[in-house]
Amino acid sequence: MAEESVLLSVERAVATVTLNRPRVHNAFDDATIGLLTRAFDDIGRRRDVRVVVLAGQGESFCAGADLACMKRCAGFSPAENEEDARALARLLFALDRLPQAEKIEKLESRRNVLQ
Repeated sequence: MAEESVLLSVERAVATVTLNRPRVHNAFDDATIGLLTRAFDDIGRRRDVRVVVLAGQGESFCAGADLACMKRCAGFSPAENEEDARALARLLFALDRLPQAEKIEKLESRRNVLQ
């Protein structure tokens, strides 16, 4: 069974969403975008969560887009490119619309740690 690229845990009133692709510095691919969207949608429906922490497993928080995914997308049709862009827009909308009072981006890196 493949490891999940996004982990979600809730402890007390804090939901932690962890990017879990350390081998590629937590770069986003289409599966990760879908899982993040689902996690944020789920958190948004919970009344027991007041804080959301977004973290990255390993030495990097997030490298951005996964290069292998970007190479694959280069061959997409216009309709496929539009759907790919819509998936990312859904993720950003889900994150922006979280009703929780506080949103925390937690960068866990050997070089750059916010506390």
